[in-house]
Amino acid sequence: MANIALLTDLIEPEATALGLSLVRVRMQGGKSDPTLQVMAERPDTRQLVIEDCAELSRRISDKFDALEAEGKDPVGEDAYRLEVSSPGIDRPLTRLQDFADWEGQEARIRLVEPFEDRKQISGNLMGVEGTKITVDVNKHKLMTIDFSQVADAKLVMTDRLIAATAPLSTEGADEVFYQDTPTDEPDAHEADTEEGQH
Repeated sequence: MANIALLTDLIEPEATALGLSLVRVRMQGGKSDPTLQVMAERPDTRQLVIEDCAELSRRISDKFDALEAEGKDPVGEDAYRLEVSSPGIDRPLTRLQDFADWEGQEARIRLVEPFEDRKQISGNLMGVEGTKITVDVNKHKLMTIDFSQVADAKLVMTDRLIAATAPLSTEGADEVFYQDTPTDEPDAHEADTEEGQH
């Protein structure tokens, strides 16, 4: 199984070198279709254009190829697909700052352990104080949880969220950069939309 903390440590400097902020790194698809998913964004637009996706993908591939040549394969899969994309509008919330940045928007949060008999809470983000996140659950009760209690979280697509992100350019918002690894042609890259490759 891939060590996500190690992969994040390897990928984050490559994103930073391009002026990007790393949002999430994870392996998905299981044994049948192992995919290393990397989400990143430009801090000013919260999006990536296809050129950003392609350049970040190249940098990650080059670094991982060099490590593999040294016998230090960081992924641990014989073949896998590298997917680099923008987080999109209904983005995952992976950093404490995300919960502050998106205050006022609706989110769905899955908890590590049940809290007040709930394993999942949904509601408007009301703010962050220290490591504590306050959520107006279904607009009737305020709940405060620690960031350490969050298993995963994402924004909920609402008219309010669409309006809040409307000034941003939609160019490249739904584009994903894929590269199958390994490949017979190491320099071959393909850019496609999420719908265009399965």
